[in-house]
Parts: sequence; C-alpha cells; structure tokens
Amino acid sequence: MPRSDLPFGSEFSPAQIDLPILLELAHEHGPDWKTFEAAVRDRYFAGYKTSDSNKRKLANNTKLSFRAYGLIGEKDTTLTETGQALYDLRTDEPALYEAFARHILKNCHGMNFVQCLLDMQAAGEEIDLNKLRRWLEERGITVPRGGKHMSTLRLWLENAGVIVSGYRVDQSCLNEILGLNVEEFEALATFAPEQRTYLKALANIDGGGPHFSNDIERLAAATYGVVFNEKNLPKQVLYPLRNAGYIDLERGTKKAGRGAKPFLVTATGKLAADIITPLIEQLEQQTQADLRPLLRKPLNEIREEMDSKDRYIRGLALEALAFKLMRLIDLAYVATRLRGSATGGAEVDLIFESARLVFSRWQVQCKNTARVSLDDVAKEVGLTHFLKSNAIVMVSTGEIGGEARRYANKIMSDSNLCIVMVDRNDLALIEARPAAIVDVFTREARHAMDLKRLEF
Repeated sequence: MPRSDLPFGSEFSPAQIDLPILLELAHEHGPDWKTFEAAVRDRYFAGYKTSDSNKRKLANNTKLSFRAYGLIGEKDTTLTETGQALYDLRTDEPALYEAFARHILKNCHGMNFVQCLLDMQAAGEEIDLNKLRRWLEERGITVPRGGKHMSTLRLWLENAGVIVSGYRVDQSCLNEILGLNVEEFEALATFAPEQRTYLKALANIDGGGPHFSNDIERLAAATYGVVFNEKNLPKQVLYPLRNAGYIDLERGTKKAGRGAKPFLVTATGKLAADIITPLIEQLEQQTQADLRPLLRKPLNEIREEMDSKDRYIRGLALEALAFKLMRLIDLAYVATRLRGSATGGAEVDLIFESARLVFSRWQVQCKNTARVSLDDVAKEVGLTHFLKSNAIVMVSTGEIGGEARRYANKIMSDSNLCIVMVDRNDLALIEARPAAIVDVFTREARHAMDLKRLEF
C-alpha cells in the first residue's frame, strides 16, 4: 500500500457503512479481528455480486480504514481510547459525528485538508480530486494516486457539516466543532519552528504557570531538538507568542545562582494542549508553509499589487508572480532563497525543481525595475555554483538590457546553463493568456539551442 498522510479510506465512507454499528461490532468482537471482519462482511458486503474472496477483501479494507482513522488498535480490533469515546456517543449521532470530525481535524490531517480547500477557493481554482491531491502534495502532504483517502475524509467532514456543497467549508461550523477558527490556524501556520516548539513544550506542562521562560526553552530544546538563541528569546519567541495571545509575560525576579531575570511565562486560555499540540504537529508536516500566501493569490490581484506604491507589497507581489509563472509549466517549488524582508521587498529569488525525465533545478530572479543590467544576470550566474542550478529565469517588469542579453548569450555558449529572459511584454502576453508562457519558454529554449549548437 503506497504511503499516505491522509488515512486509508476504502469501504469506510458514510455512504457505505454506519459508524455506530461498526463501533458496536468492534466492541462486541474486541481483539478477535477475524470475527470482526466476518461480521463486517455479512453486514455490508454479503449482497455484493462478487466472489467470497472479494467480499473478504472489502471487509478487510473496512477494517484497515477503521484502523487508519485511529479507532481500533494496530494488532487487533479492540477500540482505542478515541474509538471508545465515540462508542459511548453512538446513540447520539449528531454528537458522534461532531466528535469524529473533531478527531479527523486534529489527528488525521483534517485541518491541513480544510486549509488547502480554503486556499484553492481563495485562488479561484475549480476543485477536483486531481488538483486537490497536487495542492496537498505541494504542502508536503502525500496522497496516493487513485486512492479513496481524500473522498472518504471529505465525506466524514461533510457528514458533520464542516464541508457543504461539494468542497465549500462552513467556517462557523468548523469553529464550533474545533473550538478554533481558521484565522487562529492561519496564525499558527506563520510561526517559526522555535515558536511552535516553545508552545508545544508549554502546552504539555501540567498547569499554565507561571514558569521561568528559560526553563521552557530548555525543555523545548531537549524534547524537540530545536536550537534557541538565548539572548534573542524574548524578541524571537516570547513577544510574538504574547502578541498572538497564547502567553502572558511578566518580569521575573533574580533567579538564585544564575544572575539573570528571565520572564515568567503563563499560558493563556488559548493554549489548550489537546487542540494546539496536534494542530501544530499537522503544520510541521507541511514542508513549505511560506508557499501558502503565493498559492492563494489570483493573477489579477498580483498584478494590482505590483503597481502598489508600497515597495514591500511590490516585492511580495513579485514573489507571487514568479511562483505563478513557474507553476504554469508544472515545476515544483522548493524554497525562497532570499525573503522579501531581507531585501526590503525589492527582489525575491525562488528555487524550483523538476524530475521529469531528468532532474533540473531552476532559480528565478524577479526585478521590479525599469531595466535588468549585466550585473543582475552575473549575480545569478555566480549563485548557480552554490545552488547547483541548471537554469536561470530572469523576470522583469521592465526591459532586459542589451548588455545583459549579450552576457547571458556568452554564458550559455560557454556552459551548460540556460538563461530564460522574460520582460514586460512577455508578462502582458501571459496575463492576457496564461498559456502564452509556453510560447515564451519555447522561444527562449530555441535561442539557447542555437547558441549551443554543435559544429561537425
């Protein structure tokens, strides 16, 4: 069975089985998985026009899915603590389905799934299973091709009212069931690893505090292996967590033998360990949290922001534009090499990769200036040695200077690098007709091929 971060869901949707009855069967047959499987087969698959062998396989799929959702044990069909809690609610179906949805959202990547749906809707994407799988995988959430994982999870959330009308998320229902609104989850998604691990360490302590801030830091470092900058702990960790409403701070008194006055940290009511810890762990599964703002922006919104008087906004818009362009040709985002904040928002470099036929790495440089100079291109050429890039993409909202083009031609003639030039006229074409990016890149590829033509 291919690896999946979403639970296996074959023969386990609410359209196929009754959760209260399945819980009763597990409770009745306990550790004897064979009798449980036989009971599932007789209850749900006896009337199927297929062989007995296939009926047993279908029942086995139900058992595997039941286990994947964490409701029975790994070695038998004994109800887990979560399964037992749901069993106790089996006669109150609304409460049962809400509790199951809460479990899915917290412990089965349900919030990552919901967040992805919201991002796709914000970006104006028409949602289908193929696109949804791709968007999840871009976040580091693996889903096998052709599996029922996404459909089954969606149906259980729909059964509780979290998802309505296909893929639309009912945010008020989500807030009611989870006790945490989407905006708070979005805030958690922006936290740095040090902030997340500090929160988890604090949440896992019995009692909200107060605790010495450096004690929590040492606990987080020892538990999760994250290295903290002790001198900058307030600025990098404590103040952001206080501003987000998760902790209260007060100046501590001198600690015996240490000669320092660490802050006293107290968890607020927002820091509920049973909610925050599993949600943070879901977010940690996302390998590219900084990707999300780029995914959400429609192209017309990006173009509007590129005309902003605010330099920082223009820089972020360039980052989003570069992402959109490279995604149009199905390259995989890897990382932002130089954040907009590090350059005052003036320029943003992105790294993409492709593994189609052969591996290639692309570095992208966007310039929101009237002209791209030779020095701009030379800087990117110099970085290819460290980044091991095969291609450079220069995207300009202005013109590509003649010297810059001649230098790029020389580099392409003398090396295996390809340098793609996209200027304002190309951007206008792509904005009007996104498929025009194929024409632009084909033109650049043919130009590189001419420069690298072998003489016999």
